[in-house]
Amino acid sequence: MNALKHTWTLTKIRIRLALRNRAFFFFSLAMPLIFLVGAVVFFGKRTEWVGYILGAMLTTTVMGSFWGLSVQLVTFREQGILRRFRLPPVGAGPMLASSILSNYFMALPVVAIEILVCRWVLHMQSWGNLWAIFVLVTIGSATFSSLGLIVASVTNTMQETQMINNLIWMAFLFLSGATIPLAIFPHWMQRAALFIPAQYLATGLESAATRASTPAEVLEDFLALALGFWVAFEVSRQLFRWEPEAKLPRRAKFWVLAALVPFLLFGSWENVWGTRLHRVSANYLALRLAASGAQQSPADK
Repeated sequence: MNALKHTWTLTKIRIRLALRNRAFFFFSLAMPLIFLVGAVVFFGKRTEWVGYILGAMLTTTVMGSFWGLSVQLVTFREQGILRRFRLPPVGAGPMLASSILSNYFMALPVVAIEILVCRWVLHMQSWGNLWAIFVLVTIGSATFSSLGLIVASVTNTMQETQMINNLIWMAFLFLSGATIPLAIFPHWMQRAALFIPAQYLATGLESAATRASTPAEVLEDFLALALGFWVAFEVSRQLFRWEPEAKLPRRAKFWVLAALVPFLLFGSWENVWGTRLHRVSANYLALRLAASGAQQSPADK
């Protein structure tokens, strides 16, 4: 009971601190809108693509917790702020859980704004599968927050954190289908993308926003992300450091590798028995056919 009380108190404190940080507004508001504008320009403002664009935009919004949270936690540790949180009897679990919850609560209004913009301004043809979007946004936010916490735990300086973040972030963006449709990649690259955590979020949200997903497919995406969250949170809890002088144990590298195990398992299963790549290609082809059909004049038809 005390752990829940501490978690909720820390969550409110973290929200207040984040709202004072300019970087939060950039990564949470500006960056998703920049991706939205770029995607609309790329696809030529066709309403048939708006749902797909919304799924990609929601993916970048949710994944933003990975970057923002890791940078924030390292900053807190370098500046001695984490030391102040440790004064009361608060363990690593409530501290990390409050980070995840605060990021989630701050992301929800952004998600709502993006859906409303796509529906009312960009004339998205439907609201999409809202319950599936909510489920995937919720579990996706927890998963990528936990992955960001791992980066914050294993890095020692802000420069090191940003370098590792850049490498992982590029893989998340370009191998998930969040920026470039996964269906147009070479087949070997599509198979490699099945091992990327962000792929399960991106394809899930794109299918949900275009109403192309079934309950079974949403469940598969949820299970992959939920298992990834559970392992990543436990790894981050084991590696968490309050003080910048604290040293990581030698087994830390093995804990980091353990965070990838769920996605290695799901990726291996999909490569051998799964139909995910077929579904992604079929959904993308259906959107292209719908867009090309809408461009034809009545005389051409």
